[in-house]
Amino acid sequence: FKYRVRLREKEVTYFNKLGTFLDPHTIEVVDKKGRTSTLTSSRFLIATGGRPTSLDCEGGELSISSDDVFSMEKSPGKTLCVGASYISLECAGFLAGLGLDVTVAVRSILLRGFDRECADKIDAYMNDHGVKFKRPVTPLKLEKIESGQIKVTFSDGSE
Repeated sequence: FKYRVRLREKEVTYFNKLGTFLDPHTIEVVDKKGRTSTLTSSRFLIATGGRPTSLDCEGGELSISSDDVFSMEKSPGKTLCVGASYISLECAGFLAGLGLDVTVAVRSILLRGFDRECADKIDAYMNDHGVKFKRPVTPLKLEKIESGQIKVTFSDGSE
């Protein structure tokens, strides 16, 4: 919901419709009642509407979602991105691009269901640009320590 408010503040028109590109500047859209129309624009912002999943482990309430990152008033600092989905990797990439120390916790493989060759190239590129990967792990426990940082204990026993 916060996104829609911010988009409106920037005079962006929001449509909750299913769309198909007809050409680079035209989209055919269908609303919930099955009505079809076309939209033209020099630019389109496509938002798929996915929602982040809460971290299900002891201390999981200390974590923030990918949505929360965008509304933070200050830098998150050293960051752990949990999972190897495109959203997690996108967050890891832009946070590393901002100069932050970023690690991605990978349970099995990057970008499950995507082309393996592409996923491997993304892995190599991110490694080359400072993103660290911890594999194969999942977070078991999060705890806030005296410094205010959050200590993570992983499924392999490491921290």
